[in-house]
Amino acid sequence: MSPLHILIVHNGKIPTPKYGGTSRDIWYLGKELIKMGHRITFLVAQGSVCDFAKVIPINRDAPLASQIPGDVDLVHSHIPVWEPLPKPYMITLHGNSSEEREFDINTTFISREHAARFGSKVYVYNGLGLEEYGKPQLDNPRKYLHFLGKAAWRIKNLKGCMQIARDSGLPLRVLGGYRVNLKMGMRITLDPRIRFEGMVGGEKKNRLINGSKALLFPVRWNEPMGLAVVESLYFGCPVFGTPYGALPELVTPEFGFLSNKRSELVDALKHVEGYDRKKCHEYICDNFASIHMTKKFLPLYEKVLNGEPLNPKPPKLLKTDQPKFLPWYD
Repeated sequence: MSPLHILIVHNGKIPTPKYGGTSRDIWYLGKELIKMGHRITFLVAQGSVCDFAKVIPINRDAPLASQIPGDVDLVHSHIPVWEPLPKPYMITLHGNSSEEREFDINTTFISREHAARFGSKVYVYNGLGLEEYGKPQLDNPRKYLHFLGKAAWRIKNLKGCMQIARDSGLPLRVLGGYRVNLKMGMRITLDPRIRFEGMVGGEKKNRLINGSKALLFPVRWNEPMGLAVVESLYFGCPVFGTPYGALPELVTPEFGFLSNKRSELVDALKHVEGYDRKKCHEYICDNFASIHMTKKFLPLYEKVLNGEPLNPKPPKLLKTDQPKFLPWYD
């Protein structure tokens, strides 16, 4: 593929200072495309900075089409687009949209299950910029479990995590939440074995994950992909979670255990030391690095540059009556 000028669009800020999955994802993607010889411009939130690509602040009140530089060859938007664009484009949907209308025909998704819910077969897994995570210690002593995500989101099921940790007799580190949370209906967690680290990022987050036996991830929604899963496995942590969304694609029996029953997850944790940390780490390096993600985007870029649609028909949510919370059995 000849060198391209690619505009990457997102309404978030880069680089993300703490935990922000999509902002982290487009940062890694931009870096890999630069290494391949392409030119990158980010159209992102005000206050963003980047040392390897040009940054333009996005105007959320103006049409996207009016904000595309004239010399751009391809637009890769990471937010839905509901308007015609003057350049070849594709869109990655990162979240669980409840929109009942049709999405653009050039929309891609971030896991096989995520795509299937919209009647599509087009997806690319998120990838990690491995150099930003450093080399993990895989033979270090580990004494606690961890939760990673936005604890204030009830769908992430921090309550279930805390129950699993208590039943297993292991301490829990909560990465992404606080002990007192008014949004959760005056949640005050007093258990001293549960430690809240707040919204962490960078080296501190990496160090905390690297000291954990396993990730607890009993989400109660269809997880679109789960960057927390990939990050944790990179540091040698098997994953104990629910079988929803993309998790069965990512977490095979070799790398964790899935159930929507608390008792089964607690029982499975008795064998947490039986998982091979090195294999967990290598699994991510071999399949979920940013280079893998970027290489899978390239043929999609070629298609839209050639005027071919990515889907045979516009994707649309197939089931609109999904419950707010998927089953969780205490």
